[in-house]
Amino acid sequence: MKITFDNFQKIKYAFTSVAVVIVCLSVYFTNQLINDMAEEETRKMELWAEATRKIVADDETTDYSFVLKVIADNTTIPVIVADQNGEVTQYRNIDLEGKDTASCLMALIGDFRDAHEPIEIVLDESTSQFLYYDDSVLLKKLLYYPYIQWGVIVLFFLILFFVFASAKKAEQDRVWVGLSKETAHQLGTPISSLMAWVELLKSKGVEPQLMPEMENDVNRLSTIAERFSKIGSKPELELVSLDDVLDGALAYMDRRTSSRVTISDEYKVQRPVKLMLNIPLFEWVIENLCKNAIDAMEGKGAINVVVSDCGDKICIDVSDTGKGIPRSKFGTVFNPGYTTKKRGWGVGLSLVKRIVESYHEGKIFVKRSEINKGTTFRILLPKRMNSKASEARNL
Repeated sequence: MKITFDNFQKIKYAFTSVAVVIVCLSVYFTNQLINDMAEEETRKMELWAEATRKIVADDETTDYSFVLKVIADNTTIPVIVADQNGEVTQYRNIDLEGKDTASCLMALIGDFRDAHEPIEIVLDESTSQFLYYDDSVLLKKLLYYPYIQWGVIVLFFLILFFVFASAKKAEQDRVWVGLSKETAHQLGTPISSLMAWVELLKSKGVEPQLMPEMENDVNRLSTIAERFSKIGSKPELELVSLDDVLDGALAYMDRRTSSRVTISDEYKVQRPVKLMLNIPLFEWVIENLCKNAIDAMEGKGAINVVVSDCGDKICIDVSDTGKGIPRSKFGTVFNPGYTTKKRGWGVGLSLVKRIVESYHEGKIFVKRSEINKGTTFRILLPKRMNSKASEARNL
């Protein structure tokens, strides 16, 4: 059965509900266990205090073997017995090796008093002793157990979030790939027809000066369909001249842009620049950046593309004189669905980032931007791609 995103949502809610119930029950029973153990230790200390009183009272009817066993059996609970003047008469299960015994015991008495109410041992009408005790090591460890449980469940939720976020992205990718391939398929038939009509018009001698531009537009439609068809497949890279790719993309945009928009390029590196590129897809990158720039400039301004050497990478800076991007949006402009247009799906820059980074092993980011002054996008492309990059990657 195919698992859709809706099914994943239901599974996510089910997992979350079960996890919350399990943790709540576990924490509840752990707290109950801790409370029971604390009460049990308190009863043991009361019994220990009574045994101590019996020994001091020297009662002939006392079963000293039982009393001594009660005292000896306490091997886990730290105990300090002090007289009315605060002088320590005995202690048990406290490690004082290498420490000042007197000062340490006095400090521990304060700590034990804060943890538990001291138990008074009445020896006679005028004499009493006080028993101070702390939680056993086991009980202290159990006290931290609920926090560990909450930590585990938080980690569980983080993993769950990552899994379902990945599932959501995979589902969106499948939809996008299906839509792209269907678009390419639907464009194929009318483009073939247009090509046939262009050939027919050429044979009829219709305005020869118009035919090249018409043919270019039809070829452009064919290129666009080819781009869509490559989404989700394994496009191939080839060693080509970056100069030719940029020249072609910028010339196409310049011919179809208002005369109020100037498009220029500048090379601060020795030409030609040879890089491993997929021509149709990288042209798409440049065209998308230029189209966004034109929209940001509202049809009037300048676009400048600068190619420079950045060590082991080639830098391509695409600058415009548009309205700019707030610094807080530098990262989110590449998110799918982000758009400032009234019409648009917000997939242009997302696709640009995917083509540059996932396929060409490059990097694209907002280099700088000032409100009402313009924006510069920087593309970094490796001069030599890793051996793994020579293998085509899924978009």
